[in-house]
Amino acid sequence: MREVFNLISLDGKVAMVSGAGSGIGRAIVEVLGKAGAKVYAVDYDRKLLDNLRDEMGNLGIEVEGFCYDLSRKEEICELWDQVRGREPNILVNNVGIYPFRDFLEVDDEILEKTININLKSCFWMCQKMIKYNLERGRGGIIVNVSSIEAILPFVKGLVHYTASKAGVIAITRALAKEYASKGFRINAILPGGIYTKGTKGVIKKTLLGVNFNIMLSGFRFWDRLPVKRVGKPEDVGKVVLALVSDLFSYVHGTIIPVDGGFLSA
Repeated sequence: MREVFNLISLDGKVAMVSGAGSGIGRAIVEVLGKAGAKVYAVDYDRKLLDNLRDEMGNLGIEVEGFCYDLSRKEEICELWDQVRGREPNILVNNVGIYPFRDFLEVDDEILEKTININLKSCFWMCQKMIKYNLERGRGGIIVNVSSIEAILPFVKGLVHYTASKAGVIAITRALAKEYASKGFRINAILPGGIYTKGTKGVIKKTLLGVNFNIMLSGFRFWDRLPVKRVGKPEDVGKVVLALVSDLFSYVHGTIIPVDGGFLSA
């Protein structure tokens, strides 16, 4: 039995998690920390990072906060320069936004911001992770967070988001093919129907009648959802833990839904 616990343990590991200040990112930090990892938490909101560090400290989890805007390549470079020589063994590219906008009303600003945060940040973060760890003569583990929308577009007003998250899947599979032989294990997850502060805000606006299309999509989503409950951030965190642990040592380039069976229904 002890061997199984050793397989799931992250003692001595360092994990970097983007979008770590709240929601799914925060849950990933907590789960990986409880498994023994030291966590580099990356977020653009300093207050969220400070709160996260304090809360995780009370749980005995070591968190170092890094306040950077990952929509900007230059800040990604600054982040990795700051951890040079103490690079993470594990990278979780979780940061993402989903601004609702009718396709015919999407402008350059919205599209560029969505692509920069959801897709380009994943690309540049993976590049730095692989480059710096190769220079140290070692591999590493990457988990990229995509979305069920990348496989099955369901909600109206998210074409730009769907495109960005489909790109995350493409990056994951291509990198897994190119770098598995060099010691890197790279996979992606597809969360769906996860209740966070962000999705709570969408629900509140929907109940106030701000967006009928979102309300209708919500009813259809619930009717299709086999498990009949929304997911919790920790549901995603536990899947990430499994992927970065030795339990999944022979899993490369896979895409795992964390969606209560939605894609299968």
